[in-house]
Amino acid sequence: MGQIKVEKCPIEGLYIIEPAVHGDSRGYFMETYNKRDMEECGLNMNFVQDNQSMSVKGVLRGLHFQKEYPQGKLVRVIKGRVFDVAVDLRKNSVTFGKWYGVELTEENKKQFYISEGFAHGFLVLSDVAEFCYKVTDFYHPGDEGGLAWNDPEIGIDWGVIGKYNGTASADGYTMPGGSSLILSDKDRKWSGIKDTFTF
Repeated sequence: MGQIKVEKCPIEGLYIIEPAVHGDSRGYFMETYNKRDMEECGLNMNFVQDNQSMSVKGVLRGLHFQKEYPQGKLVRVIKGRVFDVAVDLRKNSVTFGKWYGVELTEENKKQFYISEGFAHGFLVLSDVAEFCYKVTDFYHPGDEGGLAWNDPEIGIDWGVIGKYNGTASADGYTMPGGSSLILSDKDRKWSGIKDTFTF
């Protein structure tokens, strides 16, 4: 072991993982995933797919989840900077509806593991961000759910754009420097947690 440092987050099921980075004047090398090291730290995930996306500054993706086929996600940024957020949606969890966020950058090389049962989203803080993530289940069309990024019941503080209440509209919200907040049509239409989950 010794190749990774694992930090448990305040919400059970969330972990920040820092790989060992070996650098010199030529550049650096690191293992971005090692199953043995993960298992020795108590993380026994089985990944089935790798994904990658590119987004421009001000893009907010989320908050997404799968209903019947939940995915665990190991996320990281290979270019740029994002604020990454997970929201606990596990029915019997004492932290249901609570959120946790972490800044992921190409410089800090942190990874964020989000167990099954969470909604996930991120806000791009740099001019461009390239985002990579491993998942523990395949994407199932028709199974996707979502939550409003600014649901007052969840109360996410997105940092540079702050904490907003109301409907999932990006109108009038700007990034430092004047860039507009950018949401997909789908992400503008998600409801809040109270309307989405009734137990």
